[in-house]
Amino acid sequence: MSERFTEDEFAFLRHVRFGELPARVRPEDLVTVKETEPAADYADLAYDVRHRAEG
Repeated sequence: MSERFTEDEFAFLRHVRFGELPARVRPEDLVTVKETEPAADYADLAYDVRHRAEG
């Protein structure tokens, strides 16, 4: 015999288990993400023979 829950009961059980949801993000708080190339690893350039000073 299985018990049937109403939507309100499921909502209450979710609230008990997970707590409150965080506040919704407002549209004015959103930012645009722009993909860029990764920055050069300058530690690797120190050992690159093309970038060494000739002496």
